[in-house]
Amino acid sequence: MKKLWLINTMLAILGISACSEQTEPQANDDKIPEESLPVYPAPDRTTIPAFPGAEGAGKFTTGGAEGTVYVVTSLKDDGSEGTLRWAIEKSGKRTVVFAVGGVIALTKQLVIKNDDITIAGQTAPGAGICLKNYTLRVNANNVIIRFIRCRMGDECKTEDDSMNGYQSSYPGKKNIIIDHCSMSWSTDECASFYGNTNMTMQWCIVSESLTNSIHVKGGHGYGGLWGGSPATFHHNLLAHHSNRTPRLCGSRYSNRADMEQVDLCNNVIYNWSSEGAYGAQGGSYNIMNNYYKPGPIAASKKVHCRFFTAYVDDGANNQAAGVYGKFYLSGNYMDTRSDLSESQLAEAEAANSDNTSSTAFVVKNNEISAQNMLVAKRFDILSDYSFMQSAQDAYEDVLKYAGVSNKRDLVDTRIVNETRTGTYSREGSNGSSYGFIDTQKDAEGWDEYVEVHSSEVDSDGDGMPDIWEEQNGLNPADKSDAVKYNLSKDYTNLEIYINSLVEGLYSTLK
Repeated sequence: MKKLWLINTMLAILGISACSEQTEPQANDDKIPEESLPVYPAPDRTTIPAFPGAEGAGKFTTGGAEGTVYVVTSLKDDGSEGTLRWAIEKSGKRTVVFAVGGVIALTKQLVIKNDDITIAGQTAPGAGICLKNYTLRVNANNVIIRFIRCRMGDECKTEDDSMNGYQSSYPGKKNIIIDHCSMSWSTDECASFYGNTNMTMQWCIVSESLTNSIHVKGGHGYGGLWGGSPATFHHNLLAHHSNRTPRLCGSRYSNRADMEQVDLCNNVIYNWSSEGAYGAQGGSYNIMNNYYKPGPIAASKKVHCRFFTAYVDDGANNQAAGVYGKFYLSGNYMDTRSDLSESQLAEAEAANSDNTSSTAFVVKNNEISAQNMLVAKRFDILSDYSFMQSAQDAYEDVLKYAGVSNKRDLVDTRIVNETRTGTYSREGSNGSSYGFIDTQKDAEGWDEYVEVHSSEVDSDGDGMPDIWEEQNGLNPADKSDAVKYNLSKDYTNLEIYINSLVEGLYSTLK
């Protein structure tokens, strides 16, 4: 008896009943995983880049950070719940992620009218998201668009751009950054952005505008109209356009030459005809460290090997005649390929030896000399130009990383290869040649973008897969953790996830 009493006493001390069923110790089911993570206060987002790798005038755009998460689950364009149009037309801070990949056949322009939005195309499964038929238009403040393809095409017989966002007067819309997007097959320009404040377009591929298509003016295979106050266009590839590579808008519409401030740097321009890069009536422009590569059409069309053709306003655009821009040119490089004619080769070599020579920079008005427009010192439009590379380094990195490069499609892969090799492989079916096309049927079309639904489980619908949340100490059943600052002092948990999907695609990160 004494021995039994001693055993029972010992069991009681250990908290075990001799007559109860033995079970495994129970975990604390109420414990929330992120309780073990630090909790950082919300930072001042106006001092933090939109995402690692964001640069230029739109660098500090905040988009939909700390806002509602909307998950796109359908490729329809009827505005029903789960569609991209439904998510875009919501108001308030919001981030749009994708649980479906494929083609969205727009039924009309898709216009971003409500401020404070991030569209994270890199979250889409399969080949990603591709928009067709109509324009994706930015007409709001505080907008981030990343890793979206806009390949418009001519099926709906509408004359428009693949992606755009422009205003006729300043300040226009404020805080916009377009990153790693691919725009092509437009019936006007592929990508036109001007009249906005604090705007960046970076690491995009702008290619194959449709030349002899449905434009009312006839041949119109143009790259884009660019401008802003200030605006930065860097590390973009413009390829296979007959003109506007780009056209700098100037102050033609705004009448505010004092407001127009544009950086054009580290872009790669390939296979243009006619004037190529031109315009800029009124404003201040830095044209720096861009890489120009005359294409197969150069010899046949006697294309000039020059960096820019400056225009003087003739007063036809609600602006006094005689208005012209001021330009700083430096570090631009003209590729001197062996198939250039003797005169083109001489132009290219002269341009490379002196960016401000009469060959490199030409004024389309005999009454005003180039020296009236050129300045010796860079306009300090930005406070930080540390992201800039040499033209030659930018050339290599743009070909590696530009466009929707997390999942490069057949179109971008071909465009990059043709740029690198100085070739072309497509002819237009309505008279265009040398890499210029007239319809998407002359290229790959949209068949590549088959509908794919994500296989990853996201139980709480916060845009972060359960497995990723578990690996990072978050709670897959807690939707509110998307907007918390547990994994970083600078970015929300959701931003850490969507940024992690495209790490390594910014060669200029320190």
